[in-house]
Amino acid sequence: MSKVLQVELEAEQEKIEKHDQEKGNGFGLFTKEFLKRHGLHLLGTTSTWFLLDIAFYSQNLFQKDIFSAIGWIPAPQTMNALEEVYRIARAQTLIALCSTVPGYWFTVFFIDKIGRFTIQLMGFFFMTVFMFALAIPYTHWTHREKPNWIPEIFPARLRSTCHGISAAAGKAGAIVGAFGFLYAAQPTDPNKTDAGYPPGIGVKNTLIVLGCVNFLGMLFTLLVPESNGKSLEEMSKENEEEDGTVTELRSQGGRTVPV
Repeated sequence: MSKVLQVELEAEQEKIEKHDQEKGNGFGLFTKEFLKRHGLHLLGTTSTWFLLDIAFYSQNLFQKDIFSAIGWIPAPQTMNALEEVYRIARAQTLIALCSTVPGYWFTVFFIDKIGRFTIQLMGFFFMTVFMFALAIPYTHWTHREKPNWIPEIFPARLRSTCHGISAAAGKAGAIVGAFGFLYAAQPTDPNKTDAGYPPGIGVKNTLIVLGCVNFLGMLFTLLVPESNGKSLEEMSKENEEEDGTVTELRSQGGRTVPV
């Protein structure tokens, strides 16, 4: 930062800690003050990451079954392993080029214009819509004629910890999605399940469950505040006094000090 800003910066950790203690901002992760200020925020970030990874990893695993059901690729028993991998990869690439990649670039261009909160809400909303759009008329798709925002909202000293907790929740969601829904997506007919798998609830019902998961993600997003256009201190309320007033910071001799 000294090179970028071309000023002399000196660490003043003791002054910062003393200032935090004087203003009541020295609370830890497992305290009532953290729960009061950021408890709902942490619930929002952990739950949305958990629910997102359930939907993301599960649908990636049984996507091939949907491709076969709607006629994008032939039945697995009619192809050798290499041909099946090639056809699945081609279908997934087409989806990525038409949706995933444009979605990423949309976020890059508009994240500072419409905000992180709105983009995340839009993401969960459209995933919910598309899951239900596939699930509700699933019989139509399969029986028709077949053609050929986060960590920046927490205090600096707890930011990495809260990010880690949220990420861990995401990995738990990935486990649920990867294993739980791999079994759930199996056909209800025992004679049609993959070798070694018990009967499940079927792809249609699995898509309905995933639609509900995404809808929950949209609701839990409401617990996460918008951070667009706000400083890290403003988002984490690190400069807020107990009576609700805000301590202003200013640069003095290359140092950031309270006014």
